[in-house]
Amino acid sequence: MEYKDYYKIMGVDRKATQDEIKRAYRKLARKYHPDVSKETDAELKFKELGEANEVLKDPEKRAAYDQLGSNWNAQQGFQPPPDWGTGFEYQGAPPGGGGQEGFSDFFESLFGQGRSPGGSRGFHMHGEDHHAKILIDLEDSFNGASRSISLQMPEVNQDGHVVTRTRTLKVQIPKGIRQGQQIRLGGQGATGMGSGKAGDLYLEIEFKPHRHYRVEGADVFLELPLAPWEAALGASVKVPTPAGAIDLKIPPNSQAGKKLRLKGRGIPAKTPGDLYVVVQIVLPPADDDKARAIYKRMQDELEFNPRATLEVA
Repeated sequence: MEYKDYYKIMGVDRKATQDEIKRAYRKLARKYHPDVSKETDAELKFKELGEANEVLKDPEKRAAYDQLGSNWNAQQGFQPPPDWGTGFEYQGAPPGGGGQEGFSDFFESLFGQGRSPGGSRGFHMHGEDHHAKILIDLEDSFNGASRSISLQMPEVNQDGHVVTRTRTLKVQIPKGIRQGQQIRLGGQGATGMGSGKAGDLYLEIEFKPHRHYRVEGADVFLELPLAPWEAALGASVKVPTPAGAIDLKIPPNSQAGKKLRLKGRGIPAKTPGDLYVVVQIVLPPADDDKARAIYKRMQDELEFNPRATLEVA
């Protein structure tokens, strides 16, 4: 995917004020409008300009875009960071509809449905609700936790520049919360007008990448390395789980990819998820004479063809 330098497209410096961006867009829009422009690539330029303006005119989208930086190698392509959009507070309802029609894949990857800062705005006496995505440890869902989180909120200062204001909140992580669910903090959104109440802040939960586990809904998966003899003969091995280590019995003749289901050991809830232990067989290296002799003996004495099910002429 190609990285889009919206500042270069607009012909402005990265420190440009919002008014400077507005003036640059108006000037270039007149130059490249397909109905009046004589440029051969006017339609493409006008489309790129509209996409750049969609991001840079909005303080929230602009602040989020600026977090990516500008040092992207066009030859290597672009993929948004895995934690894109977390810890970033924005106004209004979560974005929907998958982004703007006709905009690039780059725009979609950043500001498509459920990914981006930037939401609908409207005038209400009641303060607007705010939204943010936060990362928590999987263990916090198993045990519940109290955590301090820092959120960045973009705003335009007196000089017309977009700046971010950081605030820190104490948040209770309820036991059993799942990825994609939200925590509501009453009154932590925008201040109401007049006697109107403040809006609420909704924190969408996402789990940090874990070195042992992956999560699907309420179920947790663990890939368990086994020696060939443990898988073939059966064994009792010590296995980590988010709730603590257990002794797990491995059935004889377990094949790679076999799933051992531990009912109710997934994310806790009224109906808890399950923990699936996925067998992975690890071969000892044949890096000395003794090991090679053992493998040679297995080759000579075991009638085993791993490709028996393949139709090979």
